[in-house]
Formats: sequence, structure tokens, C-alpha cells
Amino acid sequence: MADSPEKEIVPEEQPQPPALEADVNDNDSALGDEGDLTSTASLTSSIYHYRQENGRTYNSFGDAYILPNDEAELDRLDLQHHLMKLTFGDRLTTVNFEEGKELQRVLDVGTGTGIWAIEFADLHPEALITGVDLSPTQPPFVPPNVSFEIVDITKPWSFSYTFDFIFARMMTGAFGDWKAFIQETYDNLNPGGVIEIQDVHFDVGSSDGSLPEDSALRMWSKYMLEASRTLGVPLDSVLSVKAQLIEAGFEDVQQTVQLWPMTWWPKDPRHKKIGLWTYHNMSGNLLGISVAFFTRGLGWTVEELEVFLAKVRTDMKNTQFHAVWPIYAVSGRKPKA
Repeated sequence: MADSPEKEIVPEEQPQPPALEADVNDNDSALGDEGDLTSTASLTSSIYHYRQENGRTYNSFGDAYILPNDEAELDRLDLQHHLMKLTFGDRLTTVNFEEGKELQRVLDVGTGTGIWAIEFADLHPEALITGVDLSPTQPPFVPPNVSFEIVDITKPWSFSYTFDFIFARMMTGAFGDWKAFIQETYDNLNPGGVIEIQDVHFDVGSSDGSLPEDSALRMWSKYMLEASRTLGVPLDSVLSVKAQLIEAGFEDVQQTVQLWPMTWWPKDPRHKKIGLWTYHNMSGNLLGISVAFFTRGLGWTVEELEVFLAKVRTDMKNTQFHAVWPIYAVSGRKPKA
């Protein structure tokens, strides 16, 4: 694995999302029914023999991707998909494609359950969507313009065609050499083609200082960052993406930052709902998100981790902690000539 990028975008270059106003009445909810949060169907595959570790299953490619691929994680990925759409105004992408230009080929990197690729294919019947992943966790029945392939994108790409749009979401922690990945996207895009990367900066904080530095939630974030750097897959990789796109030769590079409240503490109904979904997204499979990082990267035992995560879960639902996670969308266009 490559080391963490030496260059990072300095803080003053980062766009600042608007501050969120806290809801002083915890019982006041504009969330509606929470039942839809657990309604997504899990998608599993018995075709491949996955690796077993600490009671979880992982892809068969070794340590190429550090999160599990079992039923609990697939449920979380589908929930996270809807959370990301809510974050970006019910849109699958923040990119405004050139008017009158039809997309012909689209690549979804790290497609997971394939839900983004399937929804994008429904919106763009003129395009052929290819979803790639290390695990065959996609459904067998999909729109006719969708196909899935098992591909390790950390290896040299060998597609027989190039793309008009390459989309990568929540790939932080999936690999270490982001510079090489971005160069592959550049080389595999048609002139005028677009890349978009949507990702989390895994450093929870609070603008009003309400999240104590020694809280379990804050310490969990720090431990995850430390472990990811030890393993060569830093969870703050998105901070360097804008600079790396520009360095690779992309033009019209755009970056926006949204916020995921950790709970439903904001006053604004939309951010309150995002906070509820964020809480379920992270707390619902907290052990699955954490276990490989802590055991492989920090040398913890599963028993030690479970004791610690009990405290983290308590902090995650504490509405007195106005904690937020920065969510980035970064895009760029390959020159037409």
C-alpha cells in the first residue's frame, strides 16, 4: 500500500458548509416514520467463498478492501445510498452534464449492492452502466443497460472501452494510492468526460465545541484515522482529491462540502432527518465498520473493541453533542482536446 499523500489541501482552501442550528426541543421531530430506515432488502451471494474474520465475511482479494461484505454491511450500504441522495438534494450526482450530450458509457467504482448503478441506469436509458466491485453482491435482475464485473481497481485497468462519466462514492479506506487511481480515471475517460468522487472526511467534530475531545465518539474517530494510516488506507484521503484532480490535468474542478449531523440535534427538518439516518447508518453496523481497523491496525481484541463501542454508541445518540461529519463531492472534467 502507498503511504498517505504527502500533500493535503490546507484548511483555508476548504469550502465551509453553513453552520447548523441546534434544536432546543429534543422531542420536536419533523422526521416522520422511522420504519423506512430498515426496509431495504439485503443482497447476498453464495457464489464465492468469502474470507471469514472475527465473525464477519470479507472479499476474496485479501486486504484490498477493509470493510465486510456480509448481509449487515449490505443493508448499511443501501441505507447509506439513500442518505447520500438526501445529502445532495435527492440527486445521484452533483455533476451538471453538458446539455444535449448523451452519456454512452458510465463506470461506477465500488458499486457495492449496485443500487447507484441501477438507479442511474433508469435515469439514463441511453447509457451503458458498468459497476465494478471486489464482491459479487449485486442483484441478478437489473435494467438491460447495466452490467457488473468483479474488478480490483488497484491493479492496472484493462477496460476495452473508455467512459463519459466515472463515479466513485465512499471509497476512502478502500485503497492507499489515490494519485494512481485518479490517473487511471483520467486515462480511461473520453475527452470531455467527467469524474466525481463523493466521500467522507472521517474526522468528527463540532463547530460549537460541544463534543468533548475525550468523548468516546471523538476518540473512536481518532482511533479509526490512526488505524487507517497504519494500514495505508487513510480515512482523510478526500482532503487531497481536489489537488490531485488538478495535478492530473482535470479542468473545471468543483468541490462542495455538506454536513452529516451525528444525531437529530439540528433544528432544520432536513438536517434533522439526515442526522437520524446518519445515526442509523453508523451505529447499526458499528462493529462491522470498526473491527478490521481496530484489530488489524491497532492490535485490539474484539472483546476490547466491543466494550469501547458500547460507550461510542451512547455518545452517538447524545443530542447534546452537536457532532458533524464533513461530506465532500469533488468533480472534474477531462479536457476535450
